[in-house]
Amino acid sequence: MTPDITKLIIPELIVGLGNPEPKYDKTRHNIGFDAVDELAQVWQMPLKENKRFQGLFAEGVAPGGQKIRLIKPLTYMNRSGQSVRAAVDWYKLQPQSILVIYDDMDLPVGKLRMRLSGSAGGHNGMKSIIAHLGSQDFPRLRIGIGKSDGKKETISHVLGKFTPTENQVINEILSTAVKAIEFSFKQGLEKSMSRYNSFAVNIDQVD
Repeated sequence: MTPDITKLIIPELIVGLGNPEPKYDKTRHNIGFDAVDELAQVWQMPLKENKRFQGLFAEGVAPGGQKIRLIKPLTYMNRSGQSVRAAVDWYKLQPQSILVIYDDMDLPVGKLRMRLSGSAGGHNGMKSIIAHLGSQDFPRLRIGIGKSDGKKETISHVLGKFTPTENQVINEILSTAVKAIEFSFKQGLEKSMSRYNSFAVNIDQVD
């Protein structure tokens, strides 16, 4: 019998979801954009407009020598799949080598969660990507934005901005997301999931 060698799942394309207009900057729904901005800054990979991919794009070498590409689709959220499909086709990537970062109301602020596959969970950007790839078997990293407090409609909540206290938590979570992704380059996404899915920043602990 041949030994069972499990191939590590390591990202080659990282996609952050958001909406492109300035009025959406730093809103909860744009946390995917913020995460890619953080990666681009830490890895010193400036994002530039790429018409082929309909987004802001960067390509370079991440820590550990991993060749990586970053993209922020400028198509608006519900057409994000157009941008992702263009990059996937150009680089001939498998869905398993894509990591999509986006906001999740079902997770509290201060939590992140990685999965290797799954449904869109009602997220329009993810619906678009699944439709354009014809598959939901690609990794994703969800960042918690918390639920509405009941006084606001859901749309007002996701398009609203974080409170100053929440922003401190988000800054720490974005730094943690970078660490989780860098860890996946060395040991694969599954081990990164085991290590970081239980991580939490408690909003009460933030000064």
